[in-house]
Amino acid sequence: MANPAKAELRWPFLVVNPKAYLYGDDIYNLAKQADAMAVKYDIDVLFTAQDIDLYRIAKDCPHIVPCAQHMESLTPGRGMGHVLPEALKANGVKATFLNHAEHPLTAHELAATIARANELGILTVVCADSVEEGEMLAMLEPDVMVCELTSLIGTGTVAGEDYMRSSTEAVKRVSPNTKVLQAAGIHSGQNVYDAVKYGADASGGTSGIVKADDPFGMVEEMAAALAKARVDFAEQHEADLKKYAK
Repeated sequence: MANPAKAELRWPFLVVNPKAYLYGDDIYNLAKQADAMAVKYDIDVLFTAQDIDLYRIAKDCPHIVPCAQHMESLTPGRGMGHVLPEALKANGVKATFLNHAEHPLTAHELAATIARANELGILTVVCADSVEEGEMLAMLEPDVMVCELTSLIGTGTVAGEDYMRSSTEAVKRVSPNTKVLQAAGIHSGQNVYDAVKYGADASGGTSGIVKADDPFGMVEEMAAALAKARVDFAEQHEADLKKYAK
């Protein structure tokens, strides 16, 4: 039996990842804003939330991609206290982060969890801390690779052009179909625009959004910048697709 179809993420896409900063009505309201911006700017938005909040978000925000912040290779049965992939899927979850610096996985568990996600049609968003780690993990062919230096997470300092270009190229050489997200330190629309300019398929943030003076306004600022980058760098993106195609 073929694996279920996964959600499609159009280039370029935005990621809004509130981690554990928001929950309940606060994260629901931010998700509604992201949903509205997905429509207004005709972009895809990957939106993460606490597991307990994902059902309401998935039900009421049809234009974003609901994303778990973690998942495990668990199968139905025993597994008290773990995150069952089938339960996420049944509640409208379409993607999951894996191997974030704040929740690292062993290579064995990461490979097993990616396999389970593929069985269920759940997109995998895998995090890597360095160019070398990104290149290695690309062999697992995740749907999205997050290339972010752990040292920059939450600092408001963005990785430079050299890192963004080299980490993206390292992943694409191994797995051309894996989309690359550049995220650490992103805190403005200009940062998002620059990430796409430097070859990324996506960008977005956590503290850059939730700690902004106006989080709703920051989501719109980033969405607008992404939509502008889609126009400005369309030819560059087409050239990159041909460059990495096998």
